Amino acid sequence: MITRSFGRDGLLATITVGAVLVATAAVAGPAAAAPQQQIDPQHPDFGPNVTIVSPTTPPAQVAATLQAIANQQRDAEMTDARKAVYFLPGTYGTAGNPLQFELGYYTEVAGLGLSPDDVTLDGKVEVYNRCLAGGGTSNCLALVNFWRTLSNLALHVDGAGQDGCRASANFWAVSQAVSMRRVDMSGANLSLMDYCTAGPQYASGGFIADSRLPFVISGSQQQWLIRDSQVAGWSNGVWNQVFSGVVGAPSDAGYPDPPYTTLATTPVSREKPYLFVDPTGAFNVRVPEARTNSSGITWANGVTPGRTIPITDFYIARPGDSVQTINNALARGQNLLLTPGVYAIDRTIEVKRPDTVVLGMGHATLTSVGGAVPMAVADVPGVVIAGVTFDAGTQLSPALLRVGTAHANHGIAARRSVTDPTTLSDVFVRVGGPHVGKVTNAVEVNSDHVIIDDAWIWRADHGIEGFTNGVNGDTDRWNTNTGLNGLVVNGDDVTATGLFSEHFQHFSTLWNGNGGTVVMYQNELAYDPPTQADWTQPNGTLGYPGYKVADGVTSHHLYGGGVYAFNENNPSIHTASGFEVPDTPGVLLHHVFTICLSGPGTIDHVVNDTGGTAGAATVSQRQVVVDYP
Repeated sequence: MITRSFGRDGLLATITVGAVLVATAAVAGPAAAAPQQQIDPQHPDFGPNVTIVSPTTPPAQVAATLQAIANQQRDAEMTDARKAVYFLPGTYGTAGNPLQFELGYYTEVAGLGLSPDDVTLDGKVEVYNRCLAGGGTSNCLALVNFWRTLSNLALHVDGAGQDGCRASANFWAVSQAVSMRRVDMSGANLSLMDYCTAGPQYASGGFIADSRLPFVISGSQQQWLIRDSQVAGWSNGVWNQVFSGVVGAPSDAGYPDPPYTTLATTPVSREKPYLFVDPTGAFNVRVPEARTNSSGITWANGVTPGRTIPITDFYIARPGDSVQTINNALARGQNLLLTPGVYAIDRTIEVKRPDTVVLGMGHATLTSVGGAVPMAVADVPGVVIAGVTFDAGTQLSPALLRVGTAHANHGIAARRSVTDPTTLSDVFVRVGGPHVGKVTNAVEVNSDHVIIDDAWIWRADHGIEGFTNGVNGDTDRWNTNTGLNGLVVNGDDVTATGLFSEHFQHFSTLWNGNGGTVVMYQNELAYDPPTQADWTQPNGTLGYPGYKVADGVTSHHLYGGGVYAFNENNPSIHTASGFEVPDTPGVLLHHVFTICLSGPGTIDHVVNDTGGTAGAATVSQRQVVVDYP
């Protein structure tokens, strides 16, 4: 992500047309002692940023609605606009009149069936490169195509009416903070790069899970994780493509060329909860159960195993609701559904009850106010936090998401959590970008037996804060958008599948617990240290590794990881190693590399003092360690 400083759109209007059911209620105000929420299970009020489409809606109206949302969100990277579009069970589009639309920033598109094939789209759902020069005709890339979600539907790819290049595949040219889940795709290739625009066509990495896919063209994607899925085939890769429990995955023999890392099974996994409508028309949330040593899709033999929670067991929150109101609902035993929007959080949302589900719609965003920690989860098993974005505020927060209390005595809860782990799915964190942000540790995981499944923890390397001092304002950014550590793991037996953590001023990832497993790790070191003194540890070590396993850890596994350097603010910056781990037999790294992007900055070694130097002399050439030790 080395393209910087993009223009800003204004806030976007609400779409309220084209559906049998379209939420239109006004935003609720604070109500510290409000009575328990009354919910019509067949017509829940999801607020003005949710569109629910029916197969009986005229196709032209559906297409116009989706195109209008795409037009609003296409360049909305630094805005407060949040959108969700849900399709009721049925079929949309035909061979002669396919439904084709783009998916923009902060937009979720999902089917409302119990299984993916309950909603069938004949057409395309696509993400294209952003062309940032020449009036939208050149410098075309996907490096900043963040924050979008597609899930729980069958997509028969139909490019009718498109030109020959566009009709050749369904394009999904995305980077971090994205997910494709529970998608059954057929009819044409899936391309993870947009090869139909002018260059350079770069893309940075992404995540797919629980999906059945046609032949996949990885193209220019730097890193990728596909987990517990099925593919008809896979072509090429740039630096590291990771397959975990994927039927049809390519062999990783010969790594680093091709750059594949393949695990036959995923050690532990849990799919993200999803909304669905039952035969009575009532809304529910399905919560999949945890799996161990898993592979393939969860819905191959019927409904995904798990439990169903009726919508009436949720508090449906909207921006403007007070934290006190939300905490009162959680204390009553309700789950929490966060409708799309940006929430100003001035005190901690406290999740204390085992098996509580917090589900965000349309990339709902919790922004810290006054240095608050927006959410804390108690040391209890089975909690699921999914589809929520956490945003640092202008006053320093000690953390943005905290799971458990360090060194707590979990007792019975710990034993139960082995089979009922707390899970963070599609949890995204941002420090800076649309406004100044400050945090010490962005995410703290103190509990044992936690799954982190697709997380992007980002200290922003670009934004609209108006910084001017340094290259692209980086010196101002270093002193103002402060974030010491991205992810800090203190709990034991924590598993991360699809971990992206970038640009923090100390450790982007600091792993203190034992028994940790990470499947696919992507990191860019901070671009913006003004001097080497700013990027030197107290013990004199040059720089901070992008991935640090603490000295006292005796067991840890990492499969498929990369650390990148791009020190544009001061190209003379050195980092001693990309990965730093204790030299002990129980700590194993498999298929890890470092690389220098475009020239500025140097990483002296890959792991500890092992591996070659990534710098100006080896620009864009991976320095690989196949196995360590």
